[in-house]
Amino acid sequence: MSGNAPFEHVPTANDHPDQAISLAEALMAPRIVIEDVQPTLDGGAFPAKATVGQPVSVSAKVYSDGHDRLAVMLHWRAGGQGDWHSTSLISQGNDLWTGEFTPEALGPHQFHLQAWIDPYATFCYDLEKKFQAGVGVALELEEGRLMLGQASERCSGEVRQRLERLQARLAGREPVEQVAVFLDADTARVMADAEHRSYLTRSAELPLDVDREAALFASWYELFPRSITDDAERHGTFDAVHQRLPMIRDMGFDVLYFPPIHPIGTQHRKGRNNALNAQPGDPGSPYAIGSEDGGHEAIHPQLGSREDFRRLVAAAAEHGLEIALDFAIQCSQDHPWLKQHPGWFSWRPDGTIRYAENPPKKYQDIVNVDFYAADAVPSLWLALRDVIIGWVEEGVKTFRVDNPHTKPLPFWQWLIANVRSQYPEVLFLAEAFTKPAMMARLGKVGYAQSYTYFTWRNTKQELREYFEQLNESPWRDCYRPNFFVNTPDINPFFLQQSGRAGFLIRAALATMGSGLWGMYSGFELCEGAALPGKEEYLDSEKYEIRPRDFTAPGNIIAEIAQLNRIRRQNRALQTHLGVTFLNCWNDNILYFAKRTAELDNYILIAISLDPHHVQEAHFELPLWELGLDDHADTHGEDLMNGHRWTWHGKTQWMRIDPNYQPFGIWRIQSPA
Repeated sequence: MSGNAPFEHVPTANDHPDQAISLAEALMAPRIVIEDVQPTLDGGAFPAKATVGQPVSVSAKVYSDGHDRLAVMLHWRAGGQGDWHSTSLISQGNDLWTGEFTPEALGPHQFHLQAWIDPYATFCYDLEKKFQAGVGVALELEEGRLMLGQASERCSGEVRQRLERLQARLAGREPVEQVAVFLDADTARVMADAEHRSYLTRSAELPLDVDREAALFASWYELFPRSITDDAERHGTFDAVHQRLPMIRDMGFDVLYFPPIHPIGTQHRKGRNNALNAQPGDPGSPYAIGSEDGGHEAIHPQLGSREDFRRLVAAAAEHGLEIALDFAIQCSQDHPWLKQHPGWFSWRPDGTIRYAENPPKKYQDIVNVDFYAADAVPSLWLALRDVIIGWVEEGVKTFRVDNPHTKPLPFWQWLIANVRSQYPEVLFLAEAFTKPAMMARLGKVGYAQSYTYFTWRNTKQELREYFEQLNESPWRDCYRPNFFVNTPDINPFFLQQSGRAGFLIRAALATMGSGLWGMYSGFELCEGAALPGKEEYLDSEKYEIRPRDFTAPGNIIAEIAQLNRIRRQNRALQTHLGVTFLNCWNDNILYFAKRTAELDNYILIAISLDPHHVQEAHFELPLWELGLDDHADTHGEDLMNGHRWTWHGKTQWMRIDPNYQPFGIWRIQSPA
């Protein structure tokens, strides 16, 4: 078979892996190897994550026998139908090829690579080397003319006309002029259009899931609507939440998240501080979903009507806020489903229902559904899907899902894909504090973002290791971390003891560490009172109405607003990716950089991890990344206060006082 013989099929780079093949199979097997294509998850079993309008970096190892030059092309399309788009990959040496494309539509995408031996590129490479070395190239020039002639014979139309014009340019020219014509970029483009792609090899087709920007960059604020009141004896309403919208907007948040807003059961209702017996007037936990007023599709009557909710969604949108709802697949013992669909639940031998447990914790006020009960397949699955669709049709596009790791993974893979096939803008946030493999798997089956271990990472080593892990494969391709600083369930030990400085430290770590972060109402007031020895709030809002004075002295509202403003103004901070840790000779100071790929937005962040004492250290400016020598000048700007200065040299000194501001955020630029 000659080098120009066409294949009857296009072999893929993984045909016949590690197995004996016949001579006929060997003759048809690919000469070109395409391997380690990125981004990919589990060999293409799950789609890697991408964001609309954001470049997707693609890389692969591509090589072949011999010394012929290769051409590698990236092809992609949206939705599994329509025309493929394409762009060339660039050789970075050592068989590594890289490129990128930018998806412009939401939903599923596919991409693959094609590679082939490029005779003309090989010819040009050899011609240039010989010509520059002063070796005679008369025979090579003749070979080049033959290549143009053969290409012209197999082409037609505009390509043939361009080739004929090139042949005319070569006629009667001196050798040096002919070399210039052959090596001209326009000639290479014409020959690429005429190339029949010898030994064409294609990689496997790989999936990609494209979300909207809020999947990668958003600031979340959580509140209980029932607590938006000035009297603990008077239940807050959706209408009352309107008054909070301007302040939440002004703090820089764009997602307003509510715990469950559904009717709350009365059987086994929990009292204050999780007491087993509720007292008259105790509102109960909103996670005990369902009463005679309805279930997951209904609204707690004391919050308002459905029309009130619609008006709140619209008002929030006018303030640049998106409403996110909690999706908790659990029921109070008063939920209508227990009577309508008893076969969806687990019952004990004595006829009682099995309530939820997580030893030593017991949740007597809720029961769980049984996804694989005979009566539940598929009716329960469809009913839960319809709950989501119903709220989407009310204008809700984001759902925080409670404990998704305790529900079947196949259910989530089906539900998320089914919902997003109709509404590709919908996002799901996994509230899963569990083992790493499960957290990653939830991302693979469709969750756009996830709660994280950030809450329990406090030391310099812990934080650095965690940030770096999230920037590495496979995590970077399947997992978008939402750095919540606190939740109604988690009052971190660090915040219980660190005072105002501690809250600023955690806010800076979250806002600078990830494009996604969130806080639960009260964080801005530095609330940290805890049940002794536990990471739980004293007088938890989960079990009572908690009015707040959001103008109380000592708040950090202005600092939070500025941190969010800095994030919006600097693209480098709108993702958890692109982090580099730099030298700072103090174990109590976390010092790192976030920068864009083009280095046109370069942010330095130094955060003291000690809320009680002044910390000082020498640190290095990353002059090498800016192409500067160790003695160069650079401009610095403090993004918290606008102060500007010039640094001289690589090694600098910092002093961080927690009584003033326990962190520094600087934008660095080299002099023009």
